[in-house]
Amino acid sequence: MDVKFEAFPETPDRIVYIRPLPVADLPEAIRTQLGEAKTVYAVHGEDGAQLALVADRNLAFSLARAHDFAPVNAH
Repeated sequence: MDVKFEAFPETPDRIVYIRPLPVADLPEAIRTQLGEAKTVYAVHGEDGAQLALVADRNLAFSLARAHDFAPVNAH
């Protein structure tokens, strides 16, 4: 039998990258909204565009999966 099996529905164009981002590196207008947080997590598309900022890593991965993206750690 020669049938293609799609084991992983994620395709390369549905990948997002999750990376920690020091709050100190953000613009002041955003820093003031984050309170005492030292690190947030940025969700980036393949082209490098920042799609979201979230409070923690688990939330970043959950957000990506909820929108049918395959999250990947980035440093």
